[in-house]
Amino acid sequence: MTDRALAVVRAGALTTVQDTGRPGHAHLGVPRSGALDAPAAALVNRLVGNPPGAAVLETTLDGCALRPRSAVTVAVGGAPCPVTVDGRPAPWGAPVHVPAGALLDVGAAVAGVRGYVAVSGGIAVEPVLGSRSTDLLSGLGPPPLRTGAVLPLGRPGVAHARVDVAPQPAPPAELVLRVTLGPREDWCAPEAVRTFTSRPYRVSPASNRIGLRMDGPALTRARTGELPSEGMVLGAVQVPPDGRPVVFLADHPTTGGYPVIGVVRAADLPAAAQARPGTPVRFVAVRHR
Repeated sequence: MTDRALAVVRAGALTTVQDTGRPGHAHLGVPRSGALDAPAAALVNRLVGNPPGAAVLETTLDGCALRPRSAVTVAVGGAPCPVTVDGRPAPWGAPVHVPAGALLDVGAAVAGVRGYVAVSGGIAVEPVLGSRSTDLLSGLGPPPLRTGAVLPLGRPGVAHARVDVAPQPAPPAELVLRVTLGPREDWCAPEAVRTFTSRPYRVSPASNRIGLRMDGPALTRARTGELPSEGMVLGAVQVPPDGRPVVFLADHPTTGGYPVIGVVRAADLPAAAQARPGTPVRFVAVRHR
């Protein structure tokens, strides 16, 4: 029987298995998780003939290197990067045939943060609560990749897409996040709310899959003390004691006691996944639709 598996030759700084996540378990303290740049993950799946929810690899900044034990079709998307097969250049953003035993090297991102590697058949690690995603906060799902690990692959489905290259959005030079104020903006001083929606911030190097942290003006409180813990949602902008906003991403905690000054539109969060430290950020207040 053909060995449908990938050997990890170079794990990279942080490479995880991700799919569309495990929604519906917040009451158990389990966040959704899943690919931070969901459109990029869905696109590379489409390029190799997988369903959009198949598990892919999410790389962080410096890529990874893989050796399939059988011939596969792969596609690399998300953050632009060089791609080689046995040292020969291969296209980024397009289906690539990788023979059995060949070395697929996904290089360092030249822009953006997170790359996505889809393999025909999908990454077939054991699902937990209906998802194969690695959740860095709760520890559910497979651990981040380690050099020497072997990942099982599913059976390929339909033929891969017949395209030379698929267009993808460039990583943001400036991140503009539309935010609906509330529910706890009254815990911040009025001038703090004005600062939040008018002054520039920058992405902090302390950002991760749990939250996009901001460097910039601190937001002052109108009230002392802390809130009782309440539910947190994807895109919630929490104001911790240092006053610098944090935008919750896929691995965010499901509850929290710091005030939420607003919630970022879900459509703006994939770009946040690709914003490098130092990227300018603007929060733009919008009304409920």
